[in-house]
Amino acid sequence: MVAQWCQWLSSTPLSTSIRQSDWWFSIIESVHVLGVTLMVGTIAIVDLRLLGWLLKREPVSSVTRAILPWTWCGLVVMALSGALLFVSEAADAYRNTAFRIKSVLLVAAGLNALLFHRTILRSVSAWDRSPFTPVPARRAAALSLVLWSAIVVCGRAIAYFH
Repeated sequence: MVAQWCQWLSSTPLSTSIRQSDWWFSIIESVHVLGVTLMVGTIAIVDLRLLGWLLKREPVSSVTRAILPWTWCGLVVMALSGALLFVSEAADAYRNTAFRIKSVLLVAAGLNALLFHRTILRSVSAWDRSPFTPVPARRAAALSLVLWSAIVVCGRAIAYFH
């Protein structure tokens, strides 16, 4: 059923026009890379602060407050451009192992972020200025860095898995 839906999506006028254009796919892909860079870069800054490797003198709450709006901007750009890239090659993406792994990793990264914000970050006032954050915060940050690195690698690998 999903394969049929992806096949239908690949045959829509939008998909066809993106795929057949001399410019649109490249432009959308470039915008996607910029969105990924903005999002992953800002997430990495927060994660490195949580690990105590960067901005140790800055309160975690200040770092997250300054960075989070940029992360959301990156997410929006990444998601919209990624959706257009998917639409343009939905049938191929569905069969692509790297794309499937990337999709699972995106869900895992989202759940990790949700869990972090709903639980660990709520107690930030107790450890906000400490250069050494609690173990759960460091675990979440390390997992985030691993997941986002793997997502970027899988995203790049999509072009090589057919």
